Amino acid sequence: MLLCELNRLSSHLLFLATNGMDVGAVSMMLYGWREREETLRVLEDITGLRMNHNFIRPGGVAADLPDGWEDRIAALLEMIPPRLDEYEVLLTDQPIYRDRLQGVGVLTTEEALALGATGPILRSTGYAWDLRRSMPYLAYDEVEFDVIVGSYGDCFDRYAIRMAEARESMRIIGQILEGIPDGDYRVQDKKVTPPPRARIDESMEALIHHFKIFTEGFQVPVGDTYASVESPRGELGCYLVSDGSAKPYRMRMRPPSFVNLQTLPHMMHDGLIADGVAIISSVDPIMGEVDR
Repeated sequence: MLLCELNRLSSHLLFLATNGMDVGAVSMMLYGWREREETLRVLEDITGLRMNHNFIRPGGVAADLPDGWEDRIAALLEMIPPRLDEYEVLLTDQPIYRDRLQGVGVLTTEEALALGATGPILRSTGYAWDLRRSMPYLAYDEVEFDVIVGSYGDCFDRYAIRMAEARESMRIIGQILEGIPDGDYRVQDKKVTPPPRARIDESMEALIHHFKIFTEGFQVPVGDTYASVESPRGELGCYLVSDGSAKPYRMRMRPPSFVNLQTLPHMMHDGLIADGVAIISSVDPIMGEVDR
């Protein structure tokens, strides 16, 4: 949950950077990217990678939190808020920026629901749907945070929602720092995780188990399931069908960016060509989700 909110914060900071650049506030690209790098450094300290982390595993995470993680995250939470205040002055209070976004790319709640839009696009229409609150997972039912919604369903609402959600993510991270229990958070189920490295040199059974995990995987019951989480862009879902083997019979991902692209023709209808850039930027698509 801590890593998910750090990733959400990083994603929204990158949106603020690219959205500013797309509509002419070029300086915002430098500032937003600067703060995003700080969040990526914290993620790198924890997972070993800046992006494309292979850290969250079935039943837990790959390794325990490193020494000093609380201080690094506390420093990040202290640094970001005044920077967001600067963004408010640079963007929110800038009349040219507001003119480029307000009343542009308007989408109604009925249209958003019919097109399957989720995330900030749906919430910008005033519909308070957030999986973290509507269908809680992890420990989201134990923390306090607001579901931010808009009023007009335009590009400015989508910008303002992401700005506010960045602050809410920091609020959630602060609660996690206060309430996270002591202990080792690595995967503890021996059936789905390889044995500790030291045990492989001492035990033939551990070596065999390590070999079977990485060559065969682990079996799951026959059936199908769908699980979803609230990504920074909306509902990220995974549908799995199992035939009882270690490999899924069928798997289908629901990428929010790809589904959200369906809203573009509706938001661009009867609009200006110059507004197309602002509208596409407000959707905040990820290339890996929409290029295939």
